[in-house]
Amino acid sequence: MIKHILFPFDFSPQGSQVAPFVAALARRCGARVTLFSVVAPTWEPLPEGMPALAGDTPSEWKLSLKAQLDRALTAEFQGVTVECVADAGDASIRITAFAEGGADLIMMPTRGLGRFRNLLVGSVTAKVLHDAKCPVWTAAHAETQRSPGLPRTILCAVDDTKRTPALLKWAAAFSAEVGGTLKLLHVVGSVSDWLSIASERALQEQVRQEAQGRIESMQRATGIDAPLRVAVGEVVPTVSSEARQEDADLLVIGRGAVSEAFGRLRTHAFGIIQRSPCPVLSV
Repeated sequence: MIKHILFPFDFSPQGSQVAPFVAALARRCGARVTLFSVVAPTWEPLPEGMPALAGDTPSEWKLSLKAQLDRALTAEFQGVTVECVADAGDASIRITAFAEGGADLIMMPTRGLGRFRNLLVGSVTAKVLHDAKCPVWTAAHAETQRSPGLPRTILCAVDDTKRTPALLKWAAAFSAEVGGTLKLLHVVGSVSDWLSIASERALQEQVRQEAQGRIESMQRATGIDAPLRVAVGEVVPTVSSEARQEDADLLVIGRGAVSEAFGRLRTHAFGIIQRSPCPVLSV
């Protein structure tokens, strides 16, 4: 499935923490890696860790950045086929444009950098998640990463839209490729504020069972045999809580362009990424 990984690298501490994940997946899948860095417009502050670039023009800066990339992360990527590419311009635009040339997966951190430090997952990452056509892996939104390089337990959070069968197939194939155990999660909203009343609890359980039946039907249609849990609650906190309870190493979710009509899961993608205890792979 994954033969070309695009790794946008800005020399930040958060980017360096992602490198072991990229290397582990590349080795497992026999994939090549493009180490990609962008010279930002002159009005953008340099990301933390970005080296000073020699020269007075964008062309000279790109050459200087390429030389820095060639020397970066050599130990981390030992034994992996790596191509280093330096570009100039808006980072998110250049990343998504390069990915359209044949990347199977983009892997990047989530910490906010530059002028938009307070954005949910960082302005560049948010734009890439919105615009990229290929799957995007994002690190846990935390100061340090605690998950293993290769996920052992993979939790796939699904809605019940027409996109779900494709997501199920992708998650199952990915789990098999990396040697992980796949589990499924679906969240239904609470139907009442009075679940202490027996009739309200019965209605909630009916809704839950109906949702479980729909997802199980999709599983049968796609041939995906994986344990399914249907939980009740708000999507973002429930998905995050279930990922912790399952001790998940990776959370797989669906995503799409903002202009599309999603199921509830897709509308909460950024919130899930922000609160997930583990990396999130958005398909």
